[in-house]
Amino acid sequence: MKALIQRVSHASVVVDQATIGSIGKGLSVFLGIEKKDDEAVSKRLLAKVLNYRMFADARDHMNLSVLEVAGEILVISQFTLAASTSKGLRPSFSSAMQPAEAGRLYDHFIEQAKLRCKVISGLFGAHMQIESCNDGPVTFLLSA
Repeated sequence: MKALIQRVSHASVVVDQATIGSIGKGLSVFLGIEKKDDEAVSKRLLAKVLNYRMFADARDHMNLSVLEVAGEILVISQFTLAASTSKGLRPSFSSAMQPAEAGRLYDHFIEQAKLRCKVISGLFGAHMQIESCNDGPVTFLLSA
């Protein structure tokens, strides 16, 4: 399981020309789920996402987590993060989890995150437009 996380000043997700959610200061989390992932992996990755120190403290050092700044999280399913790009010019998605299982694990990640902070999510499997203002820019790729 991988999470591409971006510190944002605001972000939103649009499906079928309708905004289905938006956040203010916080994180955009693009979540890629692979065949080998399970709820234990999801739990470890969520702990990393929630506690990763990427917000500025009083001395302008990245020492605070999204929880410590009372930030919000926008979670978007992104199967392309599971792609293998090591060979050729076309990605292979053979390591991506099948959609039915991945959808269940995506929902589990979101439900667990909602126990800790405000979470907005995209629509699993849908074509989405994501708008965000990457603050910094600050972007990290995390794995569990």
